[in-house]
Amino acid sequence: MRAVEALQDFARAQKASEKVVFELGLALEECGSNIVNHACKQDAQKNFQVTFDRVGNEIAIELRDPGPEFDPTLAEERPVSACDEDIPGGWGVQLVRRYMDQIAYERNGDENVLRLRKRIDAS
Repeated sequence: MRAVEALQDFARAQKASEKVVFELGLALEECGSNIVNHACKQDAQKNFQVTFDRVGNEIAIELRDPGPEFDPTLAEERPVSACDEDIPGGWGVQLVRRYMDQIAYERNGDENVLRLRKRIDAS
């Protein structure tokens, strides 16, 4: 996703640490992948929107998609320890929870709106 690279470049320009740059990129990649697979059902004709900005000492990301209503903040927590019988997949929401400082969801008309925030280490 071009948006991941653009976000990482933006975060570096904001003097975020490489750790924060990685975490932002991973969170956006996971959320974008979920939107493509579940909301857009891998239909290349469907689009979703990503915007990001600096707000104080945080980077704010907003994702909007036209898919069926889905609130990832209500997704069930998975145990941290994985075992051989563990079903693959479903770890994206857990990663986003781990790396972002704030996650908020709302349904706005016919769109899912997911907002992520991450504090940055400003130099």
